[in-house]
Amino acid sequence: PDVIIEAQFDDNDAEHGQDHLQDALADDIKKLSLDTGEKVKAVGIGGVHGAKQDDGPKVNDSRLLPDNFLQRTAKVVYILEKKHSRAATGFIKLLADKNSELFRRCAMFSPVDHRVPRAYVSLADCPPDFVTRPEDYSNILFICRIVDWKEDSNFATGQLSKSLGQAGEIEPETEGILTEYGVDFSDFSPEALACLPQSLPWVISPGELAKRRDLR
Repeated sequence: PDVIIEAQFDDNDAEHGQDHLQDALADDIKKLSLDTGEKVKAVGIGGVHGAKQDDGPKVNDSRLLPDNFLQRTAKVVYILEKKHSRAATGFIKLLADKNSELFRRCAMFSPVDHRVPRAYVSLADCPPDFVTRPEDYSNILFICRIVDWKEDSNFATGQLSKSLGQAGEIEPETEGILTEYGVDFSDFSPEALACLPQSLPWVISPGELAKRRDLR
């Protein structure tokens, strides 16, 4: 089908003549003609202020459309760097299909952060009485690390690291956030503690006060 290019210009365009308008239309026609053998017909370059829209056939080939009407698409081909810690806090529950082979081997981990996928975790990593009393763990936070995610599976594969405690309490929630973001909150080593003043309570010496500006 023919591509109809309509031109509209104001008085400023008229003052500069039609050369600029025709050059612009020629550039548009070049864009539309890329990689196609279709003929392009331009109307409305004769100097009229409003070109009448043609009711001819619509353009269905995306190659005939200008670039500003197209949405760029891409495909992820490689993970260059894993920014996420692959650790998440969430809850574990039994699988819905009790007759499946997977039910006897795995449980479902549901992360609190919905940007992290749900994951299958081994029942061997779960508490011993989880299968018989799953309701006791419905409000217990767990740390799970994603170890794999196969292309043909809707869920990732994870490994339970530890139980944090009751959801909603300050300490388990804080530990979960620190673990997710990879913050090391372990105790300081003896070497690091040795750098601190050993005689307590510690006070600023008069010599330090003399050469420093007091901003207290």
